[in-house]
Amino acid sequence: MIRSDPATPVDLSAADAETVLLDLAAAFLRVPPEGYGSNGGPYPRTAAAPADAAALPPPNLEAMYRTLVEQIPAVVFMAYLDRGIGEAYVSPRIEEALGFSREEWLEDPIRWYNQIHPDDQQRWSIEAAEMFSSGKPLRSAYRVLARDGRVIWFHCEAKIVPREDGVPWLFHGVGFDITDLKLAEQALAEERNVLSALLNTVGALVLVLSADGRIVRFNRACEQVSGYTFAQVRDRRFADLFLASEEAVRFRSILRSLRAGRRVENYESDWLVVTGTRRRIVWSSTMLPAHGASPAYIMTSGIDITERKRMERAILDVSARAQNQIGQDLHDGLGQHLTGIAFMSKVLEQKLAGAQLEEAEDARKIVRLVNEAINRTRELARGLVPVVSDADGLMSALERWTHEVEDLFRISCHFECPEPVLIADVVAATHLYHIAQEAVNNAVKHARASRMVLSLLGTDDGGILTIEDDGVGLPDSLPGQGGLGLHIMGYRANMVGGTLEVRRGAGGGTVVSCRFPLRS
Repeated sequence: MIRSDPATPVDLSAADAETVLLDLAAAFLRVPPEGYGSNGGPYPRTAAAPADAAALPPPNLEAMYRTLVEQIPAVVFMAYLDRGIGEAYVSPRIEEALGFSREEWLEDPIRWYNQIHPDDQQRWSIEAAEMFSSGKPLRSAYRVLARDGRVIWFHCEAKIVPREDGVPWLFHGVGFDITDLKLAEQALAEERNVLSALLNTVGALVLVLSADGRIVRFNRACEQVSGYTFAQVRDRRFADLFLASEEAVRFRSILRSLRAGRRVENYESDWLVVTGTRRRIVWSSTMLPAHGASPAYIMTSGIDITERKRMERAILDVSARAQNQIGQDLHDGLGQHLTGIAFMSKVLEQKLAGAQLEEAEDARKIVRLVNEAINRTRELARGLVPVVSDADGLMSALERWTHEVEDLFRISCHFECPEPVLIADVVAATHLYHIAQEAVNNAVKHARASRMVLSLLGTDDGGILTIEDDGVGLPDSLPGQGGLGLHIMGYRANMVGGTLEVRRGAGGGTVVSCRFPLRS
């Protein structure tokens, strides 16, 4: 059943296959000609298991060695140093690898050297000479030219086998075709070079961090902004080097979220550069999971928005000053002028009434209209300058705003502030007032709220402004950026160095809260 011709196709059933395997087992184990198979039945004597094992001829060790060598997926070469080239051996793989027959390869003693790539011949000569002179094994990689001109990479392992008296006797070598590996390495190197060029030419900050937050990669933009070189920051913890203590705590929380597989939204932080100053950076981070033996990394990219923030703040400051000036002009200029007109109109009305003239009624209407214009002017001035410059101006403005909401919309609106929260920065106080104003307007127009509570609380590290309503609540998903009003509120919160959170209330409705720092 055991076939000696591998080129002939064999169609075996399951029973035939079992018989072949049992015959093979009998040949290995030299079992008696009659035995029992795995199914409990006898199997017949076969030619592979002769009855008299002692009658077998002794094994041909050279044939066994050649069979073993020629199964190795490599070119094996062997030559006796005390015999001619006729005694040399090269395995049949030489023809498959380079296109030369065994006879062609052996008939020319220097063919191997001639086929080595010109750029590698000198190195091969030096390493081969070192092997022959010192007996040190040769382990190296070379390019070899095939018959058709292809370049084949071989990893060569060669050594000199000495006689018992130490005289070199046998030269033995093996060459493994590693062309695919070298091509893959070359492709990876090219890709790595392209990636490095991209990282160093983009204007964005790009960092690669280990899972515990150590710097693994640091592009040129990072060097330019921070003032550090990659060599100075390599393997150092990002949070300890670049972030203030309060920012470092937040960054470590972000690392834990990334390692847990949770999505992290873009976030902003101040970057401490080598000069000790701060740069405002908006970051985006993602986790690169571990692959095989490769560890997990965190890819972080950032955009320096320091100048943009400075310009935005300058524009807002100019706008606030212009708005404040207009408000004061309305109150002190136009308001006072209208007050003078109202006083003169009242005097005219009294004179006409004393003379019992019909024009007295017209004068009374003029006085009423001028007084209405005065009230409208005051309202416009208060809208342009809602928060006065006193430290308690925000509390007063919010208290007044809740009363106006009740009068205007006929709903319940209360302000709560158990302890005074003093804000000396009138610009920051104005931003917080407009956040509350926008949240209330949204609740009235969109959430159909009937009751609202505004609260202002102080904490150890800042303050919290909260607007809570009993409306219909937030939808399951907010379209786009969540609406222009939410975007503006978030922008204002960012301008005062705070954060905005919008969530569903525990009993329904919506809760808008802004946490902000308190600066002296």
